[in-house]
Amino acid sequence: MTSLKFGTSGLRGLVTDLQGWPSHAYALAFLKHVAGTMPEGGEREVLIGRDLRSSSPEIARLAASAARRAGFSPRDCGAVPTPALALAAMSRGAPAIMVTGSHIPDDRNGLKFYRPDGEISKADEAGILSAFASLSDAERRPDEAGPAAEPLAVAETYAARYTEFFGPQALSGLAVGVYQHSSVARDLLTDILGGLGATVVRYGRAEAFIPVDTEAHRPEDLHLLAGWAAEQRCDAFVSTDGDADRPLVADRHGTVLRGDVLGLLTARHLGLSTLVTPVTSSSAIERSGIADSVIRTRVGSPFVIAGMAEAAASGASGIVGFEANGGLLLGSDIVRDGRRLAALPTRDAVLPIAAVLAEMARTGKALADLVADLDAGHAAAHRLPEVKADRSGPFLSRLAEDSAWREAFFAPIGRADAVDGIDGVRVTLESGAVVHYRASGNAPELRCYVEAGDAAKAQRLLTWGLDAAAKAMDPNA
Repeated sequence: MTSLKFGTSGLRGLVTDLQGWPSHAYALAFLKHVAGTMPEGGEREVLIGRDLRSSSPEIARLAASAARRAGFSPRDCGAVPTPALALAAMSRGAPAIMVTGSHIPDDRNGLKFYRPDGEISKADEAGILSAFASLSDAERRPDEAGPAAEPLAVAETYAARYTEFFGPQALSGLAVGVYQHSSVARDLLTDILGGLGATVVRYGRAEAFIPVDTEAHRPEDLHLLAGWAAEQRCDAFVSTDGDADRPLVADRHGTVLRGDVLGLLTARHLGLSTLVTPVTSSSAIERSGIADSVIRTRVGSPFVIAGMAEAAASGASGIVGFEANGGLLLGSDIVRDGRRLAALPTRDAVLPIAAVLAEMARTGKALADLVADLDAGHAAAHRLPEVKADRSGPFLSRLAEDSAWREAFFAPIGRADAVDGIDGVRVTLESGAVVHYRASGNAPELRCYVEAGDAAKAQRLLTWGLDAAAKAMDPNA
């Protein structure tokens, strides 16, 4: 039985299940599917990028083999951020394949697919799976002796997108710590921030892959941030996940901002008022007053993109999508001071980082004070690892469908007032506190999100939520 499956963003699974013919076959299935949507005639190319995982170069080579089998010319973009690859592919009218497992451990990897007009949809996922199932045995075998893919540099254009829009003095006066670890953007992000006028301090560069998660933060990453903050050298700290489509931003004390707060600050700085965000983002989205319109979706960039398209079709402007994990998607062009930033409807880490730092420089306020101005409330999130669907599925179903069991489950902390099942089970208690459970689409884990009246209460509620779920799913309990 294979671990490979489509999650909230792309195909992922164990490296042992992905290497070899499966990488070739899934890439071939994608290209067969997307070829049917492209005009006939002319040379076809596919852009291929990768993160810094140990398995990514070989998987990228197999994707290039699939490209030649499908009649495409592969372009090797090397180790590059996912949004940089997407930007280049959309500008060239070409599909793209990014080899990355994002934030999950090095023993796992994945493939993110882009049509010439952007990220694939859930309907495209079904089309890819259908094409995969119809491949012959001969088609599934990769060509082991094919020529190397032609190189194509795309990072410079991506960097210029932000240095030209924000300008060389946008971050003047700020000292910014960059946690480089094994992010594919570790050098590019440093260059961009320096090009915007910041003094950059580099921290934590790693040779082996580190699975930095921008939502369920690893204790070791929080410990590192606290230590660097104690040096009192920086006004803020920034980083990304492995493929640099999700940001991590912390204030000068090392306190990490929630992804929804980061999205709100970005929207305010850029003057965007149509906000599209999953149900895992806190109720601060509606309470902040920044949005003229809020559209809630399921978790995953395909659903956020669909929500942004829905907003655009209705005539809305100033559209931005963001997630609790920090990923931000720009749904509308922005024009400011004669400079234009084109829409980029895929997860991007650099835009929210640059926008929030620029707001600090513009206002002269500390990041913690900008957050306090939002009155965003208190939320927390974490996960139970190694929880497969055969455990999380029955737990979530019972929580959603069995009202008596649900009442007994929540009895230690209060009475359930409302239940939302858009994605997982989100329960609002009579006290106004929120506990939300959902199974991750990317890894075998159960995620828990909470909201409460203050930070201490949120942490206590999160601890209770994780413990209570673990006990409920324990077959020996």
